[in-house]
Amino acid sequence: MIQRYNKCLFIFLLVGLLFATADILNAQIQEPDVLKIPRNSSTLQEEYKTGLGLGIIMNNFGFGVGGEFRRVIAPQMEGTLSLRITGLRDVSEQTFTDFFFGQQVIPNKYQRAFAFPALFGLRQRFFADKIQDEYRFFVSASAGPVAAFSYPYFDDSNDNGYREQFTNNFEQVNDIFTGWKDGDWHLGGAGEVKIGFDIGSNFSRLSTIEFGYYFYYFPDGMQIMMPNQPTLTEDGQFQIGPDGNLVLEPFFDKQKFFGTPQITFVFGKLW
Repeated sequence: MIQRYNKCLFIFLLVGLLFATADILNAQIQEPDVLKIPRNSSTLQEEYKTGLGLGIIMNNFGFGVGGEFRRVIAPQMEGTLSLRITGLRDVSEQTFTDFFFGQQVIPNKYQRAFAFPALFGLRQRFFADKIQDEYRFFVSASAGPVAAFSYPYFDDSNDNGYREQFTNNFEQVNDIFTGWKDGDWHLGGAGEVKIGFDIGSNFSRLSTIEFGYYFYYFPDGMQIMMPNQPTLTEDGQFQIGPDGNLVLEPFFDKQKFFGTPQITFVFGKLW
């Protein structure tokens, strides 16, 4: 009887020990509560009011430079004004270098051009409560008028819209400093949409990188590529008219819309 009682007591104690051990193990594997780390985010209005920067631009038209003015107009929004000078060309252009003389030639090119846009825009900051102030993420859009200046790429002495190289009337390519007196001004509109980051926790320095799409529109069009080309005979030779000149046919039309992806770096000061 006593042995049976001792056996029951032993089983009871063993079961109690197992339950106690399970509770201890369960308490040990429970993960602690996740601590919320406060983010160092602030509004733009708390840090600065105005900014001024120099922009360096790279796109399919070449390089450009410009100045940019910023003004904080809402807790996380800025108004911007930028003035720039950029190259303007047809995206199909290809540059070839003469092996012997080093001269660079662009086949079918008719005019060089530069653009001078004035853009008014807005920059809105996003994810201020999720991304630290060292990397301030913005989405922006801007638009405004543009003036472009175009001038002849080559000396079109007979004004026929085609560069003659293989006839007695050889027409030389102008260098970048010649042909300006025969240039024309064109008026149109310009715009861009982009995303970017203001980098750095020092709110007195402006360091920005932007990625976007940039475009121009000229209602009257610009003749960047040659408007005419020679008509060929059945045997592949240039057709000559009764007056001894080349017989020409239409080639490239005037271009109204110019668009390109673009990267912009801005450096300056905030206050």
